Amino acid sequence: MTLHREGTTTILIGILILGLIEWGNYWLYTKTDWLWLFLLLSAGALVMLYLIVQFFRIPKRTFTFTDLDILCPADGKVVVIEEVEETEYFKDRRIQVSIFMSPLNVHANYFPISGLVKYVKYHKGLFLVAWHPKSSTDNERSTVVVQHSSGQEVLFRQIAGAVARRICYYTKEGQTAETGQEFGFIKFGSRVDVFLPLGTKLDVKINQDVKAKLTKLGSF
Repeated sequence: MTLHREGTTTILIGILILGLIEWGNYWLYTKTDWLWLFLLLSAGALVMLYLIVQFFRIPKRTFTFTDLDILCPADGKVVVIEEVEETEYFKDRRIQVSIFMSPLNVHANYFPISGLVKYVKYHKGLFLVAWHPKSSTDNERSTVVVQHSSGQEVLFRQIAGAVARRICYYTKEGQTAETGQEFGFIKFGSRVDVFLPLGTKLDVKINQDVKAKLTKLGSF
């Protein structure tokens, strides 16, 4: 396991703040001799540091797939599977699969298919809770479309939540995408929507826990 580069500043700031809290905690202990309070606050500081560090963890994962497989781009839970009108790029009917990422999930995002990156766009927006129906169109978000060698196109969208306030993406139009290659990161609770062609064979269901690069969403 490694730590994501997006976490360097946050982890250092967290260590500094928690270190100052622990120093104040020790000073309070020397004045009051309340061992129970010292231990309680120390345990709380350690738990907070653990939560900050684990948020930016990147586990090593070995995965296998065929060229027609569509891999899950994010860790989390499947909260939406439905046929919808995709209005930003395709402007037609697509199968939407939405994955909610809690603060306890790994928050790196990966290309679900290989191919040519045809479209990349960042949208400023609101910070509604990630499971809100309008978060897909109203929240801060980024949209990426990759065209598979078969000609099929898949759109995936990073969506900021009520806590997440920064979307990071590392791809641009014209780039060649590879299945399982990292394309972005979202800080704290958030969501990823994937829009698949009608007729895609799905391998996931509502409320299923999924893992990036390990779970197959479906196949063409």
